[in-house]
This record gives sequence, C-alpha cells and structure tokens, in this order.
Amino acid sequence: MRRVRYESPGGPLFLEDVPVPEPGPGELLVRCEAVGVTLPVVRKVTEASQPAALGGEIAGTVVAVGVGVGRFRVGERVTGLCFGHGYADFAPLHESMASPVPDDASAVDAVALVRSGLVALGALEAARPRPGEAALVTAAASGVGHLAVQLVRTRGAARVVGAVSDPAKAGFVRSLGADEAVVYGDEGWGEPVDYALDAVGGELLTPAVGALAAGGRLVAYSSGGGTIQAYDLLVGAKSVIGFQMARIARGEPERYERWRTELWRLFAEGAVKPVVHGEFALADAAQAHEVIESRSNLGKVVLIP
Repeated sequence: MRRVRYESPGGPLFLEDVPVPEPGPGELLVRCEAVGVTLPVVRKVTEASQPAALGGEIAGTVVAVGVGVGRFRVGERVTGLCFGHGYADFAPLHESMASPVPDDASAVDAVALVRSGLVALGALEAARPRPGEAALVTAAASGVGHLAVQLVRTRGAARVVGAVSDPAKAGFVRSLGADEAVVYGDEGWGEPVDYALDAVGGELLTPAVGALAAGGRLVAYSSGGGTIQAYDLLVGAKSVIGFQMARIARGEPERYERWRTELWRLFAEGAVKPVVHGEFALADAAQAHEVIESRSNLGKVVLIP
C-alpha cells in the first residue's frame, strides 16, 4: 500500500510502498476513503524535532478487526482519529476513537464534520452559551471555525462575529451565517461579545479578550500558545477557559458520544453543513499542507487515497 512519510523536520513529504498493517488488539483496520488535514499535523511536520507518523482524521470501510473488538464488523463504514499513520491507503483506528458513518453521508462529509465538529462543539459547550448572547469565532473560515460559526446559531446566538486572517474570507464567513466579519489587525472588532471561541492563540489572545463584554468568557483551544495579562481579565471580570478535546475523548466517553450523535443529527437536519476547500490525492499531500500553512483554506482540506 501507499503511505505518506517524511524523514526530517520540515519535510519534504513523499509516498512510500509498505505492507498493509495488521490491526492490533482493540483496533480496526480501515481502508481510507478520506483523510482530514489539520493544522496540528502540519505543525508536526514543520516544528517537531523528529519525524512522526502523520495521523489524524480518517474515514472509510473496516476491512479487518483486532482481538477484543466488539462494536464494529468488517464492511462497516467508520470515521475517527488515527494516532498512527493515517495518510495511507489503509490505517489502524482504535475502536474507542471510531464512530459509524450514516448511510446518507460520504467519507468526505465524515472527516469534514466529525472531528472538527467535535472540537467546535466542545469549545462551544465550554463557553456555557445562553440564548440571545453574542459570540465571536476566530479562524472562522477554518475546518473547525466554519463549523463553530454554524453551531453557535444552534445554541441561540443572537449575533455572530467571525474573525479571519484575510478580508477575502469575509464573504465566506457571512455565507455560513455570521452577521459580521472582522480581520485580524483591525482596530476594534465592533460591539462587545458575550463569549469567544479562539482557535488561533498567540498575539490574537489580547484582542479576543478585548472584544469581550463585562463578564465575558474566552474559550482557548488553540495549540498556538500565547499570553494573557491578568489585568485584562480583572477589568470587566472576564474569564478564560481552556478546552482540550483529547481529555474528553479519553476521560468522558459518554459525553464524547453524545456530541457525535448531536453532530450527525444537526447534519441530517441541515443545520450544520461542512464545507470542503479542496480534495487532494495522497501524492499531493504537500500541496494540501501548503494550503493549511498559508491559511488560505475556506473550510476543510481533505486527502483522497
């Protein structure tokens, strides 16, 4: 089978032929039909000190199961987060990270919706939204952000502001249901909001906190780091909440499953529609990474083995 790999920090990415892996205990072997490209994986290539497996979101058909698997059978369609080599024709997926794909959804729908949607929905839950509030979503055109813009509406947001890196993305964000679109670096982001979902971090944390109304909540779920001054929180009694999806997946499986069920329900009802920026062949994985690195994507970037 084919697999994407790199040998030194920064790449380049290349295809190699390797044997099809065997599923380990508790694992499914999935024939990949779609693979989601995410910023954390792109950063792994550019920033990690040693080469690592390119894992991530996969969707496809189960072709073999390991010892101890009880929830899934060969022939079923699944999606989930692969911690091994996911940029491949076949990939291992632990049963605990897998969920079924409905008959009326494609593999591309699954990788565009489930993991990114879980992060967006989890961050939204952490904000404790109340109907009638105003919400801010940073990286609003990204794979996670474009779903967050839609999800805040399902929780009763009366006003939605999408923050983006490029004015050219403003129209896309408004098409998702945002009332306003602001650009990083702009002075002032309009009327204050009650809560903000931040996927960027770094220097954007300060203006995101500044956009909050008195008593506002900022949910930080970015891997980009950053620093917030305590005084900025004291003024207006604002708060910052950290959110990490992995903690929920490992420690609260019932909540994780409830969120997955809600996402598929919203998808079936048409309340949430994942958008795919582009589909790339495995051999073009480097081009897919360039789209993410340049922040030029509108929605999800997907590899099609």
